[in-house]
Amino acid sequence: MARTSVKATYALDVASVQALEKMAKRWDVSKSEALRRAIHAAAVAQAAGGHQGVAALDQLQRTLALSPAKAKAWVRDVRAERRADASRIATKSRP
Repeated sequence: MARTSVKATYALDVASVQALEKMAKRWDVSKSEALRRAIHAAAVAQAAGGHQGVAALDQLQRTLALSPAKAKAWVRDVRAERRADASRIATKSRP
């Protein structure tokens, strides 16, 4: 599906650019995509009023297309990593 986009130029302070770069890297997307996601999340949060945190999370989950199966797989993987880390730490602390 074709995506309509408009090229624009904005001046950002150094801290904002660094934050944008960190978000893009964390999400493994381009800086443009990270900026789009941030703008959409802010717009949803503003429209939601008192439910800003929940609305932003909902928007992020929709953006990531997080299905129940993907969520369960993520939980399983994280738990396995935590168990492995706990085991490694326990082994390391033994004399």
